[in-house]
Amino acid sequence: MPALLEVRGLIVRYGRRDAVRDLDLTVEPGEIVGLLGPNGAGKSTTLLAVAGGVSPAAGTILVGGRDVAAGELATKAAVGLADQPPSLYEFLTAREHLRFVAEARAGRADAVDDLCERLGLTPFADRPCRELSYGMRQRVGLAAAVVAGARLLLLDETLNGLDPDATRRGVAVIQDAARAGAGVLISTHLMALAARMCQRVVVLDHGRLVAARAAPFDGEALEQLYLDHVGADPAPAPAASAPRA
Repeated sequence: MPALLEVRGLIVRYGRRDAVRDLDLTVEPGEIVGLLGPNGAGKSTTLLAVAGGVSPAAGTILVGGRDVAAGELATKAAVGLADQPPSLYEFLTAREHLRFVAEARAGRADAVDDLCERLGLTPFADRPCRELSYGMRQRVGLAAAVVAGARLLLLDETLNGLDPDATRRGVAVIQDAARAGAGVLISTHLMALAARMCQRVVVLDHGRLVAARAAPFDGEALEQLYLDHVGADPAPAPAASAPRA
């Protein structure tokens, strides 16, 4: 059975600069994979490419066995992206935004109120998105990805900057989505959070995958993995030595 997400030989180029270089990556149904790396490593670009938001210079991206480059509606509907900063309809309330996303993406509009409650959004759900704080916008972005009924969640630092209660709520929602069969690819700088959530992590640097590790691990082990492969040698790794995820 093919992986839910299969990325092979991905190259994304901005002008003369390769933002992502020869990336191989998979995510299985029900799996949460952490995407680690410094700023500018290619994490956000990778997520955007998988979502079909940027065209690769080379390589293939398959979601559920279908090529993202074909632009099929069924493939787009299978992917839920919570980008950074969250893309919200600023003049809609949070509740209206989530209902609109659910209905447009054939998700579950009837699940909006429950999801707002679970993420602690209910007291703010009837405020326009433009009036929400950074943390509330992060939660609305996560809720939008989940309520769309996507099989693959792409989360770009979605839990960064949240207080402990909001983080706990967000982790629970993401884990429940994975238990229901969704695959999750989440970028983060928070090693303890990645250790708490993820079955696997991959580390990017200069657009290349430089390390990968499967659980068990803790936050200290992930920090050391990061420092060993990013802090110790800032130069891009040779393509031949890049590990496969």
